[in-house]
Amino acid sequence: MSETRILMFDSGVGGISVFKDIKARLPWVSCTYAFDNEAYPYGELEPNQLIRRVESYVKHFVETQDIALVVIACNTASTIVLSKLREKITIPIVGVVPAIKPASQRSSQGVGLIATPATVTREYTHELIRHFAYGKDVVMLGTTKLVDMAEQKLRGVPVDLESLEKVLRPLKGSVDVAVLGCTHFPLLRDEIYQVLGEGVVLIDSGDAISRRVEFLLQDRFLSDSRNKASYDVYCSTEPHHKSALQLSFTELGFSEIKIQPLKDV
Repeated sequence: MSETRILMFDSGVGGISVFKDIKARLPWVSCTYAFDNEAYPYGELEPNQLIRRVESYVKHFVETQDIALVVIACNTASTIVLSKLREKITIPIVGVVPAIKPASQRSSQGVGLIATPATVTREYTHELIRHFAYGKDVVMLGTTKLVDMAEQKLRGVPVDLESLEKVLRPLKGSVDVAVLGCTHFPLLRDEIYQVLGEGVVLIDSGDAISRRVEFLLQDRFLSDSRNKASYDVYCSTEPHHKSALQLSFTELGFSEIKIQPLKDV
C-alpha cells in the first residue's frame, strides 16, 4: 500500500502540538518533522534570512522524499514566507495563523492573543483582528518566554508556574478567551489553564490545520487502518539535551533524531 507523507516544518518543537492534531485525525498519514534549531527562534531573524532558510530546508525534503503536502508549523514563518514558498513548490502548503476568528466568536468579555513579539507586531495579525474581532476588546501579549518554556518542557524541565503567571498577568481578569498564537503554546495548555483559570477558553489553530490537511489530501490517502504510518524527525544542528528531547519524540512514535544541516544559506 502506498504511503502518504507530509512534511512539518518549524524552527523548534512547537509544531509537535499541530502534529498531534493531524495524527489524531489522520493516523494513517506518515510525517517527516524537520526543525531548524540552528536558527531558533525565528522571530529574531531578518525576513530575508528567514525566507532563505525556510526555502532551503523545505525544498531539500520535498526533493529527496515523496512529500504530498507541507505544513509550515510556525506562525512567524507563515506570515512571511508562504507566498514566496508557493511560487517555488507546487505541492500544497498549509500555514499557521492565530485563531482570531473562532476566538472572537466565542468571546463575550474580551480576547487575549498570546503570541511571539514578531507575530504581535505583524500587520497580517492586525488585519485579522480588524476583520474578525471588530468591536471586541483584544489584549495582545507578545512573549518569547513561553516558547522557551515549551521547548524546555519537551526536554523534561518542569514549567515554573510563578514565571508563567508573571508573563500572563496582563490577561488575568480581562479576557474570557485566549488565543494560543504560537504552535509552542498548546504544549503549555495545562499550565496556562492553572494560571488563567479554567473559566478562560484556550483556542489554537491545530484542529483547523488538521481539517485543512485532510481536505487537501482527500484524493491522495486511503483511510485504511492497515496502512501503518511512520514518523521521522530531522534538525539542522545537534539539539541541546538530545536524549530528553528524543524521549518526547519517541513517545509520539518518531524515529531517532537525525541531523540534516542546511546547505547554501
